[in-house]
Amino acid sequence: MNNYDVVIIGAGQAALPLARKIADKGRRVAIAERKHLGGSCVNFGCTPTKAVVASARVAHLARRAGEFGISVSSVSADFPKVLDRARAIVRASQEGISSSLKEHGVEVLCGQARLTGRDGSGFVLEIDGQALSAKDVVINTGARTVLPPIEGLSAVEYLHAGNWLKCDQLPKHLIFAGAGAIGLEMAQFYRRMGGEVTVVASGSQVATGEDSEVARALQAILEREGIAFRLNSPVKAVSNDPAGVRAIIQSAEKEESITGSHLFLATGRLPNTDDLGLDVIGVRMGAKGAIKVDERLATNVPGVWVAGDARGGPMFTHTSWDDHLILESQLLGDGSRTTTGRIVPYGIFTDPELGRVGMTEEEARRVHGSQIKVTTFDMKYSGKANEEGETQGFIKVIADGRDKRLLGAAILAVEGGELVASCITLMNCGAPLTRIRDGIYIHPTLSEAVQSAVVALNL
Repeated sequence: MNNYDVVIIGAGQAALPLARKIADKGRRVAIAERKHLGGSCVNFGCTPTKAVVASARVAHLARRAGEFGISVSSVSADFPKVLDRARAIVRASQEGISSSLKEHGVEVLCGQARLTGRDGSGFVLEIDGQALSAKDVVINTGARTVLPPIEGLSAVEYLHAGNWLKCDQLPKHLIFAGAGAIGLEMAQFYRRMGGEVTVVASGSQVATGEDSEVARALQAILEREGIAFRLNSPVKAVSNDPAGVRAIIQSAEKEESITGSHLFLATGRLPNTDDLGLDVIGVRMGAKGAIKVDERLATNVPGVWVAGDARGGPMFTHTSWDDHLILESQLLGDGSRTTTGRIVPYGIFTDPELGRVGMTEEEARRVHGSQIKVTTFDMKYSGKANEEGETQGFIKVIADGRDKRLLGAAILAVEGGELVASCITLMNCGAPLTRIRDGIYIHPTLSEAVQSAVVALNL
């Protein structure tokens, strides 16, 4: 039986850098992966989705060429080539990961890994019939699309976050079930490729949990591009139809049907933890398939650790990356780094993008009441945004009026995911907003708009 210091189950965005660092310390480490290196981010998430979103933006700008005094006779998207470009980027990433792991001496074990018992203070695992042992085990198995209890779902074909890249045919009319980040980003992509898109969701706003003012503005932007929304209308049933698929939706007023060529499930993510043998060694589970962990990402079983989507909480590549730093501290360092107090920003990569950090206005009012100060700065007042013809959206800043600290920021603007970085840094440093207010920013830049929003707070 092969013996390892550490076995990492799942080759996601925490596993890869962590394994390299463990190997560099002279310890024997292996990654067990049943499909592809890189996890969801590289294979069907961040990498290919942002690649196709980039293609869609080029098409969108070409259609707007006349606004800039440029004549373009016609614009059409070669949908298979758009997907081919994304797949090529994925392949390059996969090859780079494989080479890097070999260079660092990380062993890759292909197959489904399961815990089968204990080996003294360590653990016994089985990977496709091969037994091995490890002193420590890290779970980094990611997540998959939630399959909601929709009548008839098992009888129809559907796209989701894990298989969309395999569909070379541009959907004529795509029905999205779900209006979260995945649903909104992909809805805009398919619409800009030339498809008709209808987004159906059970909630009262898009991007559930987001600031309601921001959510309304984002929905309005997408509606102006021709995307239809049916909110407060969960999908009750689906069935095959000569045109493709028929969805029955239930609103407060009535039941009605929508017919489309394709169905895309964007109904949330479920941790991949149900086939790992965790019950064999007594690992405690949390809600919705997540594994219970403490601030060190340790389970109740000493020596079993969790990173990424499997631990529940924010399901982002950047939190998974931060998880690897915590586990590096626990396994190789002094154990001082934990999840305590970490600030988790996120982005929705529509066009314009939404960059978010900290509290929404609703959350801040519940916690801090009348002590908060709120302002918005419309991008139409930004000189650089006007020069670039990108005036949609706004910057919203929420501050504690007592100590001038930033409580939250939402930047719905071109490059919003980049612009919010200054707010993220400010919050991580615990510095007051006066640092932004009193600084000198390059002109003309979009980042000046962040300063303008802060100035408008009158701190």
